[in-house]
Amino acid sequence: MRFDTKIAIIVRDDLAIWQKLNVASFLAGGLVGSYPELAGERYRDGSGRLYGPLVRQPILIFAATGSELTRSLSRAIERGLDCSLYTAELFTTGHDADNRAAVAGVITDALDLVGLGFHAARKDIDKVTKGLALHG
Repeated sequence: MRFDTKIAIIVRDDLAIWQKLNVASFLAGGLVGSYPELAGERYRDGSGRLYGPLVRQPILIFAATGSELTRSLSRAIERGLDCSLYTAELFTTGHDADNRAAVAGVITDALDLVGLGFHAARKDIDKVTKGLALHG
């Protein structure tokens, strides 16, 4: 099945593995919170046991440098796209209210981005992620 939209997560390539996984997880959760239609149906195994839903379509995860993340955010803003973000400061905060306060204290051009998450039309995601490689 080919979707009209894409889900893309961009993670800074110089992070520790646990940080990359943390960033990708938070961003995926943020995207489903912003776009509830991304959640598929619950799963049921052959014994009738129910499991939680998964995201309904593939998530592309890209690697980027800090400057590439900044460029991707600029491209998204130019196209009027919403995104989820994760900044380096969020590794030092303890909960959502502190996270939002940390982001609110920094102007857009000075954000120390470590991750971005997008759900948009395929062509828009392709423009935002142009030049980035899938995470390896």
